[in-house]
Amino acid sequence: MSKVCAVSGKKAMSGNARSHSLRATRRKWNVNLQKVHMMVNGKPQTIRVSARALKTLKAGAKAKPVAAAEETAKAE
Repeated sequence: MSKVCAVSGKKAMSGNARSHSLRATRRKWNVNLQKVHMMVNGKPQTIRVSARALKTLKAGAKAKPVAAAEETAKAE
């Protein structure tokens, strides 16, 4: 299983670790992946999602019912 976010496609970043003497050695910053149970195409699946994408998904899920309620109020 690769270390890639299933939603955003985020991958590990690479760069240099800098010591006190500024000696550069290669290092890697991994993505903060979490296992999440979600409905994908109507089927429950466990997917790996970055913490940032999960936070965005949760915020969107909370915002949708409110937006739908406002549209209904405007229509009346």
